[in-house]
Amino acid sequence: MSLQCGIVGLPNVGKSTLFNCLSNAKAQAANFPFCTIEPNVGVISVPDERLNRLAEIVHPGRVVPATVEIVDIAGLVKGASKGEGLGNQFLANIRETDAILHVLRCFDDDNVVHVDGSVDPVRDKEIIDAELQIKDLETVENRIRRVEKIAQVGNDKQAKVEYEVLMAYKDALGQGRSARSVTFDSREEQQAARNLFLLTAKPVLYVCNVDEVHAATGNEYVERVREAVKGEGAEVLVVAARTEADIAELETPEERQMFLEDAGLQESGCNRLIKAAYALLNLQTFITAGPMEVKAWTYRKGWKAPQCAGVIHTDFEKGFIRAEVIKYDNYIKYGSEAAVREAGKLGIEGKDYVVQDGDIMHFRFNV
Repeated sequence: MSLQCGIVGLPNVGKSTLFNCLSNAKAQAANFPFCTIEPNVGVISVPDERLNRLAEIVHPGRVVPATVEIVDIAGLVKGASKGEGLGNQFLANIRETDAILHVLRCFDDDNVVHVDGSVDPVRDKEIIDAELQIKDLETVENRIRRVEKIAQVGNDKQAKVEYEVLMAYKDALGQGRSARSVTFDSREEQQAARNLFLLTAKPVLYVCNVDEVHAATGNEYVERVREAVKGEGAEVLVVAARTEADIAELETPEERQMFLEDAGLQESGCNRLIKAAYALLNLQTFITAGPMEVKAWTYRKGWKAPQCAGVIHTDFEKGFIRAEVIKYDNYIKYGSEAAVREAGKLGIEGKDYVVQDGDIMHFRFNV
């Protein structure tokens, strides 16, 4: 399974600069609104130091990290949901993403135009929230018109469930609350909710774009954002996009590390952002390791061995027999799969085994 995130924000907040850092796709970034016309899509490798450590032991033909797909759309403005600016036509491009990366401008710079004339990340957040909510309300109301009669006069249970879900969303959105504030108990309701692909139902990560001076510590703008979103259960991440762009231009890992240390950072903001997006969606990684490749596979926290086997191939899940599991620390400690077996540290697990992050897996199956 792959993770797809959509980047949203007002024009000139640093969305495309951040996208360039993440994907090295070089989206156009310039100091005027609506610079990004076509949506940009980039595929990013998920940083995982464990793969390199394993590769030093296994010497595989290749190393394959997990990936994240990032979609960057035109900057949204107030009224975008009704056709203002250029953002409205691109909202469909992020409708099926797994999560939203909401970039907020948290830096002062007289040379970078702000579409609303002043820097206020909380106001900017509220503008984007409102536009996404209005778009979702439009989607919900259109869907209600289609299913209302079927739900009320027919015997279609699915339509009745969907209608109840839609009405709950309509009530929340009409009050200016995002769809993610509504929860459903039954599996049928949860599935009906997912099928709507509402923008404000997606988990959100607020990315505060600061200047280099505040890359490590944040600033007053960041604190305002933290205060504004504390009731949402959302994470706030501080990134200096322009600094990240400078780091991305450096040729060697040693140069990049020196730059980070000079900025008071232990890890790049791009790496932290990707890891935060994974955590936001309760995603984890299991690993397969052999002479052909060392590869990371993405799964949802709490999945059992057969479900994870299905990530590799559906036949693995259908014909699952057992999983051979080596803990990452044991693989590093003993230095080879054979040594792990000899030490009695290789686990044989059945269908009820809950896979743990970093497990090195080998699946036995028969179809």
